[in-house]
Amino acid sequence: MNDAPRHHSIDYVELTVTDLRAANAFYADAFGWAFTDYGPEYSGIKSPSGDGEVGGLALASEPRPAGGPFVILYSDDLDRTADAIRTAGGAIVQGPYEFPGGRRLHFTDPSGNELGVWSAA
Repeated sequence: MNDAPRHHSIDYVELTVTDLRAANAFYADAFGWAFTDYGPEYSGIKSPSGDGEVGGLALASEPRPAGGPFVILYSDDLDRTADAIRTAGGAIVQGPYEFPGGRRLHFTDPSGNELGVWSAA
């Protein structure tokens, strides 16, 4: 088992989205994620290793209220990831900024969910 962070990976986390098709496209374009389609209201986020899933996208009329979990992804190249987020239709809402462990940014997806991305360099 490798305990090192993997580029653009997460453990199982479920995000509530307002447009499932747009959310699938955003995360596929920005981070290269692949999905298992479970119908019109849910997509499973496939594990980068190909074994199982690491999370899901659940359709709802609005994202989870403030105070829900804050998901942080890892990136090998934070600047390229920021460009990919913008190109895919997301918005950088904070950073990139330095912190004791490296650099980090916060972004919102097309449904308004805020997530973070960090890099060791």
